Amino acid sequence: MRQIVLDTETTGIDPREGHRLIEIGAIEMINRRFTGRTYHQYINPEREVEAEAIQVHGITNEFLADKPVFAAIADEFWEFVRGAELVIHNAAFDVGFIDHEFSRLQAQRGEPRLGPVAAHCEVLDTLQLARDRHPGQRNNLDALCKRYEIDNGRRVLHGALLDAEILAEVYLAMTGGQTALTLDADEGAGGEAMAKGHAIRRLSLPAGALRVVRPATVELTAHEAKLAQIRKVAGVCHWDALNAEASTTEVAPDAAP
Repeated sequence: MRQIVLDTETTGIDPREGHRLIEIGAIEMINRRFTGRTYHQYINPEREVEAEAIQVHGITNEFLADKPVFAAIADEFWEFVRGAELVIHNAAFDVGFIDHEFSRLQAQRGEPRLGPVAAHCEVLDTLQLARDRHPGQRNNLDALCKRYEIDNGRRVLHGALLDAEILAEVYLAMTGGQTALTLDADEGAGGEAMAKGHAIRRLSLPAGALRVVRPATVELTAHEAKLAQIRKVAGVCHWDALNAEASTTEVAPDAAP
């Protein structure tokens, strides 16, 4: 399953009033694992950015003056997102702006080559997902980070790629996924894999050299708390099935390491 976690920044609130995209940030996941592929682009909106919007994202007219217009980046962006499920917080806002840009581009080119988004991508709105999971509570990105204990200390101003990174972690946490440890497929010559930027060395031990290390009580308690959270959020915990299978398998006393 290919998913693109996406966020945008704009000149204002409503594309029907002529407001435009000024930044797109997107992160690719396949089967709920980060692939390392991202898309990030600032865009010259060919109009002024409202002062209120600058206070939110900090992107000024002077900064955008030498950036490419949307027509120059549209094909590359479309190739990145086409056919994926888009994971967006308050999706109607971002998709509305993207469709507006493609509609303008269609008028310029005279052919419907790109867009609309819903015709080529599934869209998952994490704001609606959060409202369904947490009715009556605040469900903006900052509130969700606090609820799911996700560090968003870098988020002083809104930024499309940073917000997409944070949203990806929030989405995985909300849907019961693993966010703390992701191993890359490639390993170095020293037998090291990378997990969130940290090297993990895999040891080669002779047969029979492995020993069983029993978890401490505090570790078991934390483990059970995590499983309870997964059951609550996802409605099912695959660890339970593994435990049930293990309990029906008999192991000879002298077979244990």
